[in-house]
Formats: sequence, C-alpha cells, structure tokens
Amino acid sequence: MNPFDGTEFRRALSHYPTGVCVITAGTGAAMVVGTFTSVSLDPPLVGFLPDRSSTSWPRIRETGRFCANVLAAGNERLCRDFVEKVPDRFAVHGLPGPAPYGPRLAGTVLRVGCDIEAVRPAGDHELVLGRVRALEVEPDAGEPMVFLRGRYAAAAVPA
Repeated sequence: MNPFDGTEFRRALSHYPTGVCVITAGTGAAMVVGTFTSVSLDPPLVGFLPDRSSTSWPRIRETGRFCANVLAAGNERLCRDFVEKVPDRFAVHGLPGPAPYGPRLAGTVLRVGCDIEAVRPAGDHELVLGRVRALEVEPDAGEPMVFLRGRYAAAAVPA
C-alpha cells in the first residue's frame, strides 16, 4: 500500500463500477449520483452521498423526499442533460402521471420513491438515508448504466 493524494484516490476508485442515478424532487431539483445503494431490508432503506457543495441537494432536502431514477444503459444524453442542468430536461425526459416523491424519468430500469430518514455528515459529502415507500421496475428497460474508469457502459449480466 502507498500514500496517496486526492487525484490518486479518485483514479484508484474509478476501477470500482458504480450505478448512475438521477435523484429528483418536487421542487424541480435534480442531481446525478454514482453513490446510490441499498442499505437495509428491514426497514427498507437506500442511501446516496451528495457533495456538500451541491446547489441541488439543499432544494431536494427541503422537500423531505426524493425519487431515485436508476438509469438504463444507453442514456448518456439523459445523464448529461441533468449534469449540465439543461433547462428543459424534465420536459424531455420526464414521464407523465403522479410523482409524489419527485419527477419520474424515462430511460430508467428502476424508480425508488423515498422519504428522507436521516442525513449525516461524511467528510466533504453527506450520507442520506431514504425510507423506501414506493418502487417501480421497468422489466424491459435493458441493463443498468454503470460508470467505470471515467466511462459509461452497460452492466454485463450473465444469461
């Protein structure tokens, strides 16, 4: 093992694939995260880690709830539109119908509606725990998008 700096830390961790998820809220706020994960089955909890410098996270937090939209492979434009905060991103990628936890997006394999259960400091990020209240799986959406070594790809799932 070797000492490291922030750049080396980030480069080393890029060898670990992460999912790609857009967290949305009813305020029209959204953020792309690679830290969305299952935390607990009983009670059903998920988590993600927004950067403390995020301008979207405070707007999501104030609603007390969020929708985690897990992206399907091949949706790099959707991801880019939310990273770049394109003005009409919800009109282009949103789904019609009720969205009690936050806008639901097309191009996803899974949507998870949550109430914010807890928020804890975690270095330059915060750890957000969400109590799962609703699930929506898209069985025909294909494979989930992953981010690995600075690139988007499809998760390879054995047949």
